[in-house]
Amino acid sequence: MKVISVVGARPQFVKLAPIARSAEAMGIEHVIVHTGQHYDASMSDVFFDDLRIPAPDVHLGVGSGSHGAQTGKMLVALEPVFEQHRPDWVLVYGDTNSTLAAALAAVKLHVPLAHLEAGLRSHNRRMPEEHNRVLTDHASDLLLAPTEVARRHLEGEGLGDRVRVVGDVMVDVCYAVRDRVANGPIAREGYYLSTIHRAENTDDPARLRAIIDALGAAPGPVRLLVHPRLRARAEEFGIELSTGAIRVETPLGYRDMVEAVMRSRGVITDSGGLQKEAYLLDTPCTTLRTETEWVETLHDGWNVLIDRPEDLGAAVSRPLPTAPRRSPYGDGTAGEAAVAALSGKA
Repeated sequence: MKVISVVGARPQFVKLAPIARSAEAMGIEHVIVHTGQHYDASMSDVFFDDLRIPAPDVHLGVGSGSHGAQTGKMLVALEPVFEQHRPDWVLVYGDTNSTLAAALAAVKLHVPLAHLEAGLRSHNRRMPEEHNRVLTDHASDLLLAPTEVARRHLEGEGLGDRVRVVGDVMVDVCYAVRDRVANGPIAREGYYLSTIHRAENTDDPARLRAIIDALGAAPGPVRLLVHPRLRARAEEFGIELSTGAIRVETPLGYRDMVEAVMRSRGVITDSGGLQKEAYLLDTPCTTLRTETEWVETLHDGWNVLIDRPEDLGAAVSRPLPTAPRRSPYGDGTAGEAAVAALSGKA
């Protein structure tokens, strides 16, 4: 059996790692296609090195652009790759433009399509990611859902017969790296770890300025890991990122990110993946959004959603959660379960 994985952005590289390992262990031919959606080395190459993922077999080098232009370039470039390899499955990950482009290319060529992390819903149609994930789910032949909540979303949309709940591959990676980072408890330090990158927070100059002002006034140092989008918008709007409590840093590799989360006082983010990583690593998270795909993280205040930047100080100063975390995302064997489902063994 031959599977083509299409990835292009940081969260997808992390999800790719357990799939690549499981495919190799099961003797499946696995072709990795990197669209180049994230082309900065700190957002791409470092993850392949960190997580020991095989180098991509195909690198499309698409780069940045508007949603339509970027997706269109990927679609044009992916079709000949799929025609050349004629895989048994095209496997797409998450909710990026790379995901949607690969889904469209596979469907047009009548290649079976599987979606890893299917069924997530923010129910916010202003988010481009929501459109990507909904369209991809409805185009897919096999929906690899991470949770029972995701399954229920898909069943409600009439897609229940295509669903396999396999768990969340991010758990596989996060726990493996956590165990390499520390054999025992890690001491908490006084800083907050922050990432801000979503269009709704970065593309409005007034909102971005309010967020940076709120981070600068946080009750402790803030390590702000600056995504290329944030850097570009801050420069465009004349917003200084190094203000008040903020310490500007470049994005971290995955191992360093896990350790940084474990050592932090809390996480401040608008990233879906980092919300969940904070939850898995017993670290409180404050999310600058009105909704989350990962509703399980909201249990007992492990994750709190805020819309108004001026509410940030109170949110990050809240008491630590007292209830133990639940385990809604699986036991760390999602990669094996997903590959077994592709091969018809599950």
